[in-house]
Amino acid sequence: MTHGRSIIGTGLSAFLALLGAGFAADHLFASHMWVLFFVLLCATIALMRTSSFGPSPKVDPNAFMDGPIRYGVVATMFWGVVGFLVGVVVALQLAYPDLNIEPWFNFGRTRPLHTSAVIFAFCGNALIATSFYIVQRTCRARLFGGDLAWFVFWGYNLFIVMATTGYLLGITQSREYAEPEWYVDLFLTVVWVCYLVVFLGTILKRKEPHIYVANWFYLAFIITIAMLHVVNNLAVPVSFLGVKSYSAFSGVQDALTQWWYGHNAVGFFLTTSFLGMMYYFIPKQANRPVYSYRLSIIHFWSLIFLYIWAGPHHLHYTALPDWAQTLGMVFSIMLWMPSWGGMINGLMTLSGVWDKIRTDPIIRMMVMALAFYGMATFEGPMMSIKSVNSLSHYTDWTIGHVHSGALGWNGMITFGALYYLTPKLWGRERLYSMRMVNWHFWLATLGIVVYAAVMWVAGIQQGLMWREYDSQGFLVYSFAETVAAMFPYYVVRAIGGGLYLTGALIMAFNLTMTILGYQRDETAIPGLAAVPQPAE
Repeated sequence: MTHGRSIIGTGLSAFLALLGAGFAADHLFASHMWVLFFVLLCATIALMRTSSFGPSPKVDPNAFMDGPIRYGVVATMFWGVVGFLVGVVVALQLAYPDLNIEPWFNFGRTRPLHTSAVIFAFCGNALIATSFYIVQRTCRARLFGGDLAWFVFWGYNLFIVMATTGYLLGITQSREYAEPEWYVDLFLTVVWVCYLVVFLGTILKRKEPHIYVANWFYLAFIITIAMLHVVNNLAVPVSFLGVKSYSAFSGVQDALTQWWYGHNAVGFFLTTSFLGMMYYFIPKQANRPVYSYRLSIIHFWSLIFLYIWAGPHHLHYTALPDWAQTLGMVFSIMLWMPSWGGMINGLMTLSGVWDKIRTDPIIRMMVMALAFYGMATFEGPMMSIKSVNSLSHYTDWTIGHVHSGALGWNGMITFGALYYLTPKLWGRERLYSMRMVNWHFWLATLGIVVYAAVMWVAGIQQGLMWREYDSQGFLVYSFAETVAAMFPYYVVRAIGGGLYLTGALIMAFNLTMTILGYQRDETAIPGLAAVPQPAE
């Protein structure tokens, strides 16, 4: 009976969730358990409807396991649209405070929903899907662990649902990153260990003796994120059936742990892992080998050694010891070199096929991702310098920096990977519409530029207004006046986010039509195919 064990396990989990909801003393915990119950109930019904009762079909042990990857592509597309939509709502809430709807949809709850939906849901699903795809192709081996890959996909997305609903219900640890509560963290730990087992097991049983460098980046990401998650979320629950817990850290130790986690989440979840994506999909789309394999190895080891020390640069001019602040600044500046080494390696991979930037919008999107990666990894070390940080810290300049990296680097390289994967995974000749890819590229690029530019200006204006003194040593502007001055910038930021969201909606439509098997006739559209040139 196919999926029989899955149905039994899901039904048992749903029953336990119901018991938890019935006996929980904490009403928030009870509400969260009801969410879990209904999610698992729907999953049980869906599995029963798709299950076939009879002998299980034989699986070719040499065939690649692409089922979880297909689901991962769809989940990435879905969560991307959700995350970008919530981001636009959050931007509008800052410009128009009346849009804060109490208690569930105020800024304090929608902001962590937005960041987690984009980082962990959109980017996380993209990383799981692409890592499963790449490790099989580069190792010439089927995913290790049988159906364990399915558990990783469904378990991770269940964690996303529990975390996002927890944010709206107000169930978090109330720390810098508003992490989910202890029981959600424990479940994610189990899922992440299974992810490591699947990925590492596939590498160990590989038929290809060489381990391609993309797998090095993915493996470093998986192991480091596991360490960060466990240490940062050490907490003691007040009761077994209660939502409240207390962190193992407090005061300046808690701040340092938070930013050791926070900056390395950027460093490994949003940088190292996506470099693994870059090292596979750019050579494949360009049909060229990596420019320098030696440089990719130097890039890898220098990046993972330096990144882990850079977190304290978020705590300049705080109670953190000065030596720790300086240590974070020095390692941040040193990070500029390996970061640009990776960018140069990706760009130079196009040597001999630079014309594809003109004719292939997917390549154009990937190159734009590398450009934003280079800009963000220059701006970050610059902002870590204490004299610069004294102006930029706590301002919207930081918001502009983060989004130029996240939307430009993570978003663009993910879009390129999705456009590459979808026709191959569903056996289509090509995408539904290359013209739509072109539209997506320009909308996304314009959206990022508008967003980042206005946040740079807004942040510098904020910093200058906060430090403006009159002749008698009093502040010239009250904090309320600095907030009021941000209104036009916040409106324009929402417009930039809206452009980016529009591009994502076009992508979702394009990929959906590709999956359904439709193709748009674009043979007569100029600029979407290479034009033959006379020999010289």
